[in-house]
Amino acid sequence: MYEPLASRMRPRNLDDFAGQEKLVGENGSLRMMFDGGELGSMVFWGPPGCGKTTLAQMLAERSDLNFKPFSAVLSGIKEVREAMQQAKLERQQTQRPTLVFVDEIHRFNKAQQDAFLPFVEAGDIVLVGATTENPSFEIVGPLLSRLTVHILEPLSEDDIVALLRTTLSDAERGLGARRLELSDQQLQMIAHVASGDARRAYTIIESAARLCDVGITLSDDDLQKVLAGRALLYDKGGDKHYDLISALHKSIRSSDPDAALYWLVRMLRSGEDPMFLARRLVRMASEDIGLADPNALRLALAAKDSMHFLGAPEGELALAEIAIYLAVAPKSNAVYKAFKEVNKLVQSGVAHDVPMQLRNAPTKLMQNKGWGQGHEYAHDNEHGITAMDCLPDALVGSKFYKPTRYGVEERITKRLELIESLKAAVEKA
Repeated sequence: MYEPLASRMRPRNLDDFAGQEKLVGENGSLRMMFDGGELGSMVFWGPPGCGKTTLAQMLAERSDLNFKPFSAVLSGIKEVREAMQQAKLERQQTQRPTLVFVDEIHRFNKAQQDAFLPFVEAGDIVLVGATTENPSFEIVGPLLSRLTVHILEPLSEDDIVALLRTTLSDAERGLGARRLELSDQQLQMIAHVASGDARRAYTIIESAARLCDVGITLSDDDLQKVLAGRALLYDKGGDKHYDLISALHKSIRSSDPDAALYWLVRMLRSGEDPMFLARRLVRMASEDIGLADPNALRLALAAKDSMHFLGAPEGELALAEIAIYLAVAPKSNAVYKAFKEVNKLVQSGVAHDVPMQLRNAPTKLMQNKGWGQGHEYAHDNEHGITAMDCLPDALVGSKFYKPTRYGVEERITKRLELIESLKAAVEKA
């Protein structure tokens, strides 16, 4: 049966393992565990193709424990419970736990994850999970507290180039028998496109090998054909999604139009929903620009409407336009900060009464009781300014909105200063 190159080329021991020097290097925590330390439950957290599954398999072989693998995509709660009962029975008979490996453990729901907990606590199983998502958010707290989290990094381009050289020379497991030749530049290009994912690099070079006869030097045109068919590394529901939208947001906030455009296009070409991006750009217009440029929100909404009206790819240009506009616009989070401060105040639970001067008095009774007394109609006064307090009595004098000196807010600051001076003059009169 056909076995993918990535599977054939899995390292057989830690010395063959690429990258992760902090974990499997001379004084790495996993190296010491492999060399005789006590084996505890753990989770490997890292991007695709960095070696999580391979490390789990090595652990099972080295520990000589019964190995029970699960795929969170394919396994259900019934299978989990049955396997846990079998592990409990196994330990009663042999005094040895079962090593349970759960690939993509973040895809198990709360009930499925909870099913492991009593067996981890009792020592019936050693649980080893692998996940591409942040365990803090994806693994239930009681279970996570019993796991050691090992963070795996993406492989470096040099690591991947070294793996590719090995597979080109390995006639037993790799492509050595095909005598395929690639230039240093081609290997570097594959490593760059692989984005730290060894499995991805193996898939690319294996696809390239299929285009060539035995003993052929791979042409740049053939390599480009293979690379053109490879999707960008991206998961709309995972950490990469949040990392990339964070990069776009922070680039706009930092007034870097080139970076903003790069991250926007990166997400679009990776299959992100353009309307999700449009919504986030509207949010940025309010959160990071606000009244420093009131046009930003209107233009962001116009870009959203353009994307909705035109669709892709034509509407994407409107998103690019607003991303650049927002990046170069003056920045202010004064509205955002003011809203958060007032929101926190209101949610504190204190419901201040509306001052009498702000209340409507549609009936004689309400007028007699003081409703509306002290109200000053702004349009009756010069400049349309009154000295009437509009905050609850307990909050009179509070200042929530503090405009910056950037963009339109510089004019707003001067306007507020004028309003204060006119109010002071009215009070004296």
